[in-house]
Amino acid sequence: MDHVQAVRGLSPVFAWRRAHALSPLFLTLAYPFLLKAFNASVTAAGSTSNLRWMTGSIFLLFIMSVPLVGLVWAHRLTASTESPSLFLLRARQLAYFTIAAPPLYVFTGVTRGLVGRPLTDEIVWIGVWILAAAYVFIGTDRSSGTGVPASTSRWRVAHGVSATLIVLFVVFHLTNHLTGLLSPEVHASIMKMGRAVYRIPIIEFALIGLLLFQAGSGVSLALRWSRTTGDAFRVFQIGSGIYLAAFIITHLNSALISARVVRHLETDWAWASGGEAGLILDSWNIRLVPHYAFGVFFVLSHLVTGLRQVLIAHEVNPRLANRGWLIGALASFAVAATIMAGLFGARL
Repeated sequence: MDHVQAVRGLSPVFAWRRAHALSPLFLTLAYPFLLKAFNASVTAAGSTSNLRWMTGSIFLLFIMSVPLVGLVWAHRLTASTESPSLFLLRARQLAYFTIAAPPLYVFTGVTRGLVGRPLTDEIVWIGVWILAAAYVFIGTDRSSGTGVPASTSRWRVAHGVSATLIVLFVVFHLTNHLTGLLSPEVHASIMKMGRAVYRIPIIEFALIGLLLFQAGSGVSLALRWSRTTGDAFRVFQIGSGIYLAAFIITHLNSALISARVVRHLETDWAWASGGEAGLILDSWNIRLVPHYAFGVFFVLSHLVTGLRQVLIAHEVNPRLANRGWLIGALASFAVAATIMAGLFGARL
């Protein structure tokens, strides 16, 4: 059997099928270079403004498509078989993690800056994803087994309880960011009032603990549920959860460790919006655009997807629940777009 497997591994057709299953990986590997291409396009000298932004828009479209392609591919691999092989299961899980490319690339840049290693962000990025791809590629064709342990229900309850507590902070935080459309001064005044509460040491410590638990329990649940079949809503819940786990870890690394502890910076509106350089034209800051945009969208739509499941469990008509989800997803998109407009400099 091992000999047959080895021979199959040398087959071009067999290798092509496996590479095809890893399709989101290729776009993810290109992610840093798409960001660079966007920055080069919009800052290029000697070309008209319209041409620069037209070219930049094309690259931005590819940049923003990376998490979406991962989401679509995860759904495709989930629907392909009820009993996936070890390879297909790993390919499915890798597709889920490509959804989190924006926060993972920000984490790469911030961490590399803290560590001070000579390797560039791009080299680290490519190296890590190639290792992940190799791990997936060597997976056998034997069944991986399916099913979620009964103990998952306890994790789900704990995950839901911590999410309920965190929602209070999230609602305030996003509302605070929406006030940036009025002015940075209004944003600062509201943030000051909020920090008088959530930066009380014991409260801040508890909040950080809840966030870390939410990220850890979310990834644990996502990996377990990724082993089973599910509809598009299940795939979206898993994918958005993995994104949020990466976002939480990255945001704590950026705001708490890098900015506050190491560099002693004030994490205010100027810090979030890229300072004088801004988010769009700066070659490093541009990575924050998809990071923030999808972060806001996924945190709200993840909650909406969870609410849909609760409604259906309480015998609400699935069609009505699905319509509610669509309205909630569109509202999540609107909030994300509005916050990003404020960070780009738009004012009411």
